[in-house]
Amino acid sequence: MQTLADLESDYSFLDADDRYRLLIDLGRELEPMPDALKTDATLVRGCSASVWVYPMAKDDGMLHFLADSNAAITKGIIALVLLAVQDQPAATILATDIPTELAPFDLKNQLSSNRTQGIPNMIALIRETAARYANA
Repeated sequence: MQTLADLESDYSFLDADDRYRLLIDLGRELEPMPDALKTDATLVRGCSASVWVYPMAKDDGMLHFLADSNAAITKGIIALVLLAVQDQPAATILATDIPTELAPFDLKNQLSSNRTQGIPNMIALIRETAARYANA
């Protein structure tokens, strides 16, 4: 799995169209999320497209997230968000400033407001999940 730093170096050299393609490709690389997990409980509110995020605690205490979207660009955005937190302990996720990690990608200026409006909600859901596991 790539890191955000690896991806950032590629992303910074691309023009707008290629950045869209990179996000779409990133979304295609997401681990498949079974349709049975795409429920109202896993739906991220406030996104213009449907986005589902399902957390799983692994035996080693790491959190692993399955995610999907019905829109290719949005699926790429959630894949980008997950690169900042995937397979990390809950405490590490809580300590991660996800917006700062995503800042080099300048999503607000690269994408329409419709595409980025749900990002804070995706991040909030991930942080709430990490807080539940950290306090368990």
